Amino acid sequence: MITKEIDENSISVIPEDSEDLLNLRRIIKENDKVIGDTTRVLKQDRDYSRPDKGERIKVRIALIVEKISLDDVLDRLRVGGTISESSNESVPHGSHHSFILKLNDGITISKKKWLPIEKKLLESTNNQVSFVLVAIDTSDSGIARLRGTHLEFMPNIYSGSGGKRYKTNFNIEKFFDQVLQAISSIFKEGDTIVIFGPGETKKRFANFVEKSQKLQKYKIQVVDGIDSGGEDGIYTFTKSQAMQEIMSDSKLARASSIIDEVMILANKKSRKFTMGYNETFNANQMGAVESLVFSDKAIQENDEQTMMDFLNDAENKGVTIYSVDSSTDIGLRVTGLGGIVSLLRYPVES
Repeated sequence: MITKEIDENSISVIPEDSEDLLNLRRIIKENDKVIGDTTRVLKQDRDYSRPDKGERIKVRIALIVEKISLDDVLDRLRVGGTISESSNESVPHGSHHSFILKLNDGITISKKKWLPIEKKLLESTNNQVSFVLVAIDTSDSGIARLRGTHLEFMPNIYSGSGGKRYKTNFNIEKFFDQVLQAISSIFKEGDTIVIFGPGETKKRFANFVEKSQKLQKYKIQVVDGIDSGGEDGIYTFTKSQAMQEIMSDSKLARASSIIDEVMILANKKSRKFTMGYNETFNANQMGAVESLVFSDKAIQENDEQTMMDFLNDAENKGVTIYSVDSSTDIGLRVTGLGGIVSLLRYPVES
């Protein structure tokens, strides 16, 4: 999340991924003021204009928030309320409007008083470690950017290699250059490039990248033991032990280790974990939850505001919280376990 403090009451924000939108859902409250650019249809008063026809104009407005909700699970945030200020005198104050906030849209949030947890949520993704994953073989390459716990895939790139019969006509450097251009389009300063796949192609590609002028100053890591390329290779890597070792500081690796620990405790018939919203809610009421992982299923199957209040209460109690989605195998695993799991500080009776 890109943030800029305007004054002690107002902060401008730009969400960069779905976790940022979820954090904004937890931050923005009823009666807050949200300022942003939008469009409104204004009725035309000119002679001979159709009475039902209006002109859509861009306008900057301030809303007093009445309702906020996640659209399409975690992809968009809808903020509705009454207009208190506008940059166009034709936009009536007191009328209703909704912002549809998407990734990379900017707004300013104004509160009478910012709570410590709200400031913490704004800052929680600022120093997040990100990776560009490249699963490459002579035939194709899968590319994805991992930020937090969300994987953003690019379309597979195919080399055009036709197998052994056509090896003499195949220029692998042209293929490597295509892959490098694709990486450059999503690469951001501070990202680590992780390259894997079957055979020696990954090492050859790593050498090619290191020699390039665009990305040579950034960190590159080559991983052995992933024997598939393309999108399948990306998924295989995110399930692997190598991922947890290389990305031990990443949110995805930490969430994955929590789920693995929950499964070990379940097999031991321990009571130091929970599965599902009710179990986790009750354990949190006792102050027993140490860390939790939840997926979009937990939001879909419970009242949204109740879920947001629960997450904020848990974080206020010192619980470490990870959100995951269906872009990764880990998100699918959590969904299959009831949408939310937690590790406990001490056993509790179910």
